[in-house]
Amino acid sequence: MIYWIITALVLVALEVLTQMVWTLCLAVGCLAAIVADLCGLDLAWQISVAGIVSVVAYFVLVPYIRRWQHRSEKRDGRDIRTGMDALLGRRGIVTADINPGSLGRVQIDGDNWQARAPHAGKTIARGSKVTVDAYDSIILTVTADPNSAQ
Repeated sequence: MIYWIITALVLVALEVLTQMVWTLCLAVGCLAAIVADLCGLDLAWQISVAGIVSVVAYFVLVPYIRRWQHRSEKRDGRDIRTGMDALLGRRGIVTADINPGSLGRVQIDGDNWQARAPHAGKTIARGSKVTVDAYDSIILTVTADPNSAQ
């Protein structure tokens, strides 16, 4: 039983550090194995109970936690996006002229991206500010900010 308790505590600590739901589900499985041990079941049954309860906990907890996170994001007014989606709506500075029909470069948070401005009728000069509207693979589609110097 002490091994199940230690394993559950380690998994809960990992959950706190990594915020990965599956470690919490495994900790719940360990708690179920402790109950199985207290009922006098042998180690094979304890492991089986831990596995089954962990899987059930995963299917129960994941949707619940996602709903909770979604409500929290809406309540706080946060928009949590990752990867390329996190660039949408961001502002950047042109580091290499963006000519009509060709690619230029834009810097956002220290990263330098290829960018195009398909709706710009003229060159967007180096140093101008732009807003990211979309992306295709790793090429950003941008529009010039109206107050930006060109």
